[in-house]
Amino acid sequence: MLLFANTCLTELLYGSVVLAMNIFTFYNDLKQIQYEDSLCVFRGYVGYVVTALTNYSYLIQAIYRYVVVLYFDRIFLQSARFQLFLICLTWIFSFLCPLPIMLTGEIKYIFDNQICQMPLRFSFFQIYNPFFIYIIPISSIVLIYFLLVRYVRKMNQNVTRVNILFRAKQELKMVRRIVILIFGITMIGIPYVTFIFISFFTTPPKYHFRVVFIFLDTSLLFVMIALFQFTDPLKIFIMRKVKRNPTKTVPVAT
Repeated sequence: MLLFANTCLTELLYGSVVLAMNIFTFYNDLKQIQYEDSLCVFRGYVGYVVTALTNYSYLIQAIYRYVVVLYFDRIFLQSARFQLFLICLTWIFSFLCPLPIMLTGEIKYIFDNQICQMPLRFSFFQIYNPFFIYIIPISSIVLIYFLLVRYVRKMNQNVTRVNILFRAKQELKMVRRIVILIFGITMIGIPYVTFIFISFFTTPPKYHFRVVFIFLDTSLLFVMIALFQFTDPLKIFIMRKVKRNPTKTVPVAT
């Protein structure tokens, strides 16, 4: 539950940062301002941080479920302390990973798009950033899923206690849901990847970041719907609240 709460928190932070960026863009467009405010570069840095936090929150969920299946007899690996360790590790890494981008001045104000981001062009950081923020967590989640599939199939072939096999299949089901979620986000992020690829050879379209952020906003909505559908305790709790009958009023006899 801690890992799910961490994912919800990162999504909330991600939504807040995207909202702040959109407000800045809208205000500058409305007032015809073409210069950055004092927090523009910092918002760009935090944007990379919360993106990494979100992707790695899914990764540590997959890691935790993989460990629980393979080492089900080790209580510490199933404890809240171990989950907190994973969460702290990803938060530290996510804040440190984009730090060189900000410290080297790679995050710049792009007045056409009214945003502070790393300009799309062929450079070391343009490869470094997607590698650590996207490629590592997403490819690791897919790898964990295939390892779990292979492990569960092997358990089916061997004589395995029913409760252990059932638990392994339940954890595999949860990792499968994470993979579906990740692939959905990846598909929505295709325009961003396309513009990065274009920037290696030529100049991207003038308002490319505006297009990218439309799809990023869409991805946030997709993620929240998917989390609701995939998280049974949350789904049951909300449905109970929605379907709760209003207090009946008893007419007073006259």
